[in-house]
Amino acid sequence: MAPVRRRGAALCRGSRVFLVFLVAVALDVASSSPRRGLGASAAAGDAAELETETGSGPEWHVVSVADLLPAAVCTASQAASNSSSASAFSVMHRHGPCSPLQTPGDAPSDADLLDQDQARVDSILGMITNETSAVGPGVSLPAERGISVGTGNYVVSVGLGTPARDLTVVFDTGSDLSWVQCGPCSSGGCYKQQDPLFAPSDSSTFSAVRCGARECRARQSCGGSPGDDRCPYEVVYGDKSRTQGHLGNDTLTLGTMAPANASAENDNKLPGFVFGCGENNTGLFGQADGLFGLGRGKVSLSSQAAGKFGEGFSYCLPSSSSSAPGYLSLGTPVPAPAHAQFTPMLNRTTTPSFYYVKLVGIRVAGRAIRVSSPRVALPLIVDSGTVITRLAPRAYRALRAAFLSAMGKYGYKRAPRLSILDTCYDFTAHANATVSIPAVALVFAGGATISVDFSGVLYVAKVAQACLAFAPNGDGRSAGILGNTQQRTLAVVYDVARQKIGFAAKGCS
Repeated sequence: MAPVRRRGAALCRGSRVFLVFLVAVALDVASSSPRRGLGASAAAGDAAELETETGSGPEWHVVSVADLLPAAVCTASQAASNSSSASAFSVMHRHGPCSPLQTPGDAPSDADLLDQDQARVDSILGMITNETSAVGPGVSLPAERGISVGTGNYVVSVGLGTPARDLTVVFDTGSDLSWVQCGPCSSGGCYKQQDPLFAPSDSSTFSAVRCGARECRARQSCGGSPGDDRCPYEVVYGDKSRTQGHLGNDTLTLGTMAPANASAENDNKLPGFVFGCGENNTGLFGQADGLFGLGRGKVSLSSQAAGKFGEGFSYCLPSSSSSAPGYLSLGTPVPAPAHAQFTPMLNRTTTPSFYYVKLVGIRVAGRAIRVSSPRVALPLIVDSGTVITRLAPRAYRALRAAFLSAMGKYGYKRAPRLSILDTCYDFTAHANATVSIPAVALVFAGGATISVDFSGVLYVAKVAQACLAFAPNGDGRSAGILGNTQQRTLAVVYDVARQKIGFAAKGCS
C-alpha cells in the first residue's frame, strides 16, 4: 500500500490531551521480569515478538516537517456537531491557543510536563495497589476518597450559581469530586486564578451541605468549629496538589450554546449540583478556577447529570496542532457517531471510579505485534490526564522493536531521549521536506480498532526531538495506562448505561 499523504499534527508544548479525562482500560500482557536498558541489543532480541502475519500492507503517515510545531492562533470554528447540544462544552488544553487561561511563559517545559506525568502515573498505580490508602499524619479523608490521581490540564467553561458566574475548570475522568475556589479565602489559602473567586453569598441558589446530609460522608470530621455544621472535604492529588474546604450545592449551567427559545432556557441547567467550595488550595492548577470530576463515583459531574442527560458522556480531544477546540458532551449521543466501534467496559472493585476496557493487539505499519498472553491479563488504564501511554514491558519492547524496524528503512537520525521517552528522532535535515512515520493501530476486545492520529504516535518537543509517545510501565505486574495522546481526534463515547466504550475516527480536527 502506498503511503497516504496527510498534514502532520504538531504537538502543543505541555499538551496532555485536549481534555482531561481519566478513563481506565485493560491490556492482556504477559508478566515478565524487568529488563534494564532498551538499546539496540534489546530491540534486536525483542524482534522475535513480532508476529509473522501482516495486514493489507504497510501503513504510513507522510508528514511535512514544517507542520510538526503547534498552531499559535485559535480559530472560531465550531468543534463538532456534538458540541451544539445543551450539555456540551468546548474543550481546550490550558496551554493551547484556544485556552482562556493562556499566559505567555506559563506552559511547563517538556521535561517538567513529563515529570508531572510520571507523578500522575505513580499515583494511579499506587491507588490500584492500595499504596495510597493512607494520606499521612494529620490529613483527614472526608467527603471523597482522600487521594486523587492528578490535577490534569484540559479545561472547559461552565456557569455556576444564580446568576451564573462563568468559570474555567480542569476536568478529569480520574477524579469524582468537583470543586472550585470560593471566596473569601484566608490569607494564602487560594492560589492565583484568572477569574474572580466564586462567592457563594452572591448566588441565590447556593446552599451548604450539612453534616447530617446524605451527601456528607465526613461526619467524623464535622464540628471542627463551634456552630459550624458544614460538611468538610479534602483531596490530595498524586502531584501533591490539594484542595480543602466544605461541600455545597448550586445550579450548574452547562454547554456553550445559547438557548434557542425561552422554553429551552433550563435545558442546560443542573440544579442542586454538589461540589466542593475550596478555601485552602495549593499545587499545579495553573490559573484554572477549579476541577470537575468525570469518574464513575456518585458525586462526579457525569453521575449527577445522568438523571437528566443519560448515563454516559462523550468527548473529542483535538490534535495538538489544531487551532480549534474539541468538545465534551454529557449523556450518551443518540445516534452514536458514524462508524463508532464499541468494546465492553470492564469493572474493577478496587478502583471503581475508573473506566476499563481490554486492549488485545497493536499494529505498527500494518503489521501485528504480540502484546498478550493467554495465561496473564493485566489491566490497562486509559487516562485522559496521562500524557504518554504506558505499556507492560513486554508489550512496549515489541512495539518499540517494530517502530525502530519501520523507521530504519529511512535512516532518520536518532536524537537523545527525553525524560521517559527513549526512542527519539532528529528531523532537522528534513526541515523543507516530509518524513514518513509508521501508523499505529490499537485493537480492543470485540474487534474495535482505532488508528492513532499522527499526533498520537510522536511526542514532538521540537523538530530536532520527536519521540515515540509510548513508554514501559514498571515491572509489568501492575496496570498499564492508555494516555490522552493516543485519543486525539477520536470521538470517544462512554455508554455507561450499556457498559461499553466506543471510538469513532474524525470526531474533531
